[in-house]
Amino acid sequence: MKFTLSWLRDHLDFTASLDEILAKLNGIGLEVESVHNPADSLKGFRVAKILEAHRHPDADRLQVCVVAAGGGFEKVQVVCGAPNARAGLHVIFAPPGTHIPGSDITIKAGKIRGQESNGMLCSYRELALGEEADGIAELAENVVLGQAFAEYAKLDDPVIEISITPNRGDALSVRGIARDLAAAGIGRLRPWLVETVEGTFPSPVSWRIDYPEACPYVAGRLVRGVRNGPSPDWLRRRLEAIGLKPISALVDVTNYLTYDLGRPLHVFDAAKIAGGTLTLARAAGESFTALDGRDHVLGTDDLVIVDQAGVQSLAGIMGGAATGVSEETTDVFLEAALFDPVRIALTGRRLGIHSDARQRFERGVDPALVLPGLEAATRLILDLCGGVASEIVQAGEPPAWQRDAWLRFGRIAGLGGVEIAPDDAVRTLEHLGFEVLDREETRARFAVPSWRNDIAMTVTLDQAPHLDPERAETAAAEVHAIEAECDLIEEVLRLHGVDAVPPVMLPRAAMVPVATVAPGQARNGLVRRLCAARGLMETVGFSFVAHEDAALFGVATDGLRLLNPIASDLDQLRPSPLPNLVRAWQRNVARGLEGAGLFEIGPSFSPTGQTLILAGLRGGLTPRFPGVSAREATLWDAKADLEAALAALGVPGEAVSVTADAAGHYHPGRSGQVRQGPKIVLGAFGELHPAVLREMGADGPLVAFELFLDAVALPKNRRRAALVLSPFQPVRRDFAFLAGPEVEVGAVLRAARAAERGLIGEARLFDVYEGAPLEPGFRSLGVEVVLHPAHASLTDAEIEAVCAKVVAAVEKATGARLRR
Repeated sequence: MKFTLSWLRDHLDFTASLDEILAKLNGIGLEVESVHNPADSLKGFRVAKILEAHRHPDADRLQVCVVAAGGGFEKVQVVCGAPNARAGLHVIFAPPGTHIPGSDITIKAGKIRGQESNGMLCSYRELALGEEADGIAELAENVVLGQAFAEYAKLDDPVIEISITPNRGDALSVRGIARDLAAAGIGRLRPWLVETVEGTFPSPVSWRIDYPEACPYVAGRLVRGVRNGPSPDWLRRRLEAIGLKPISALVDVTNYLTYDLGRPLHVFDAAKIAGGTLTLARAAGESFTALDGRDHVLGTDDLVIVDQAGVQSLAGIMGGAATGVSEETTDVFLEAALFDPVRIALTGRRLGIHSDARQRFERGVDPALVLPGLEAATRLILDLCGGVASEIVQAGEPPAWQRDAWLRFGRIAGLGGVEIAPDDAVRTLEHLGFEVLDREETRARFAVPSWRNDIAMTVTLDQAPHLDPERAETAAAEVHAIEAECDLIEEVLRLHGVDAVPPVMLPRAAMVPVATVAPGQARNGLVRRLCAARGLMETVGFSFVAHEDAALFGVATDGLRLLNPIASDLDQLRPSPLPNLVRAWQRNVARGLEGAGLFEIGPSFSPTGQTLILAGLRGGLTPRFPGVSAREATLWDAKADLEAALAALGVPGEAVSVTADAAGHYHPGRSGQVRQGPKIVLGAFGELHPAVLREMGADGPLVAFELFLDAVALPKNRRRAALVLSPFQPVRRDFAFLAGPEVEVGAVLRAARAAERGLIGEARLFDVYEGAPLEPGFRSLGVEVVLHPAHASLTDAEIEAVCAKVVAAVEKATGARLRR
């Protein structure tokens, strides 16, 4: 990013020196790449006037001139060979000792054909400022003799180039840099208010968006009766200083605002637009000639602007040659839009097109600057080229970029290693444009300004495809909050000074490579962390239990009995970790620890071999909270633990069914067995049988679950498709089905989910009711069905049609009917 010091003054009122500005830019993370001052190569050149000019006595093509160039050079004789040298002309004078950059020579006093010459009268080419070579430069009449030429020509304006990190799209504008410097204590940011231009007629050109994923919002207006031509000197000088070639006033206005405000725009020659409608659409593999004269073959994901004649612009990257403006242009159509950064980056990279517009769009532009940028461009065009402006036409809707972010003050020192007072941190963010919405002792909440789109924009998550939508939404919200807080901390540390952040050595890499973890081991670690997060404490028990305990929880054959046990009550290989958990729970309760939840991952044994089981146990009362009474653990708690573990292992709830044939150590009416298909048993859950607890001397009730880890297939190394989250609001509908005792709830849920697979994301049971006024033996099953539209919001008629399919599918599959 390049800018000049005078350009910076348009947005920043400051008295700091150039060196102070450069040091501050480096200190706040805007690393200075280079500084070039054109005046450095023009040192010594002065504004002068030729007082007398006579032909050289010994050379027909030379003249002897007497020049006045201010203090110390009131009357200097110079021999000059320029044909336009004459008395009264104001010129550029180089005294002896001046280096001539265009010729790479240094002027010395001497004699030319016998006449003394104490300097040189110069052309622009000799100053490396142009190609003029037909004589010396002719300056205006209103000059100050002896003034430095660089000052006279307004070339004493350093050009600063800084490097920009990918997240700082706002710093790709002079105003963004000025805002950062003002927040860092250099000067005061000048207010910027754009003058609104009222449209005097309807625009004959309109917008349409057929590719909203790539362009959510676009605006434009027509300016009629313009006179295109060269830009004024101030605009030309600014563009030339940063390395841009001035083209014409219409084009230069858009280039200027791209650097000044970071708002890329484009101008179409309105007379060359066919059909009166510009459409933002997907490319269809056609060829396109850009303004740079190169032909490009477009892909099917590229965003283009088309009219009836075809592609007229590669949106967000480069305009087309067919609708480019020229000196004959009289009507122009201005475009200002928002484009998807990822799609712009992919298109530009594939086609190898590098442009200022692409650089800004792929880093994110200010979403609130579309209409103000359009107004600013309109005003400049009217001032420079004349004409009248139409009303603004728009398509799409501006995205909801508004976002709040919390900052915990203690995290600044924790992440940055620098102690910064909370008031200083808040003041820093306020100077950057963050508005304080809420302030507490340990944290504050800020409204993120629109120009900091790197903080306001949504974070893209690579979530697992099988993740429960509610869980995915919760995870995404947490990640957004953490990312935003880290961004705020980065801003506070950056404005405090990057150099003030203490360096920390990275840990040395181990000399011996760490051992690899097998997939099964990684899976065990996953469910271990999950159970701990759900409030269960891990235990590590013996693989042996008492023979009597083993008989209560499965088969206790002599083949699994130890001949020489380490203790008399550890003489049998256990059929499950549950006996160990019950005994551990008893010991904890005896010592006053009530409401304990325990789990263990360990082996179990049967006559057919050894298997690995995750077992969990809950008992006692749950903790009390304000507004929440303590309650006993129920079988639904155990079922939730089991379902969470299965989901973590990649087994979605839709892929399993629950049957009422759990093992004998579970309560026969308050337990279930989880199956995947008719043969694979994944686990069981429910209340432990009262007789089992009585035999073990445990006070119940206790609820437990078992997950047979060996029965869960390891995930295959498949390439996962990108997760597609619907942008539309989910729709929830509740049903009450009247079912007989023979109807399984799982069958009802499976039938409801299968009624419309393209829309129904989940179906779950939320209520079971028995009693009056229902018929004896019947129960009412409350089922919630969630619809996830993928392409458009559902209408009432479409929702009712899906509901009818759900009712019909459940009645056909199970016989359950809708309760009236």
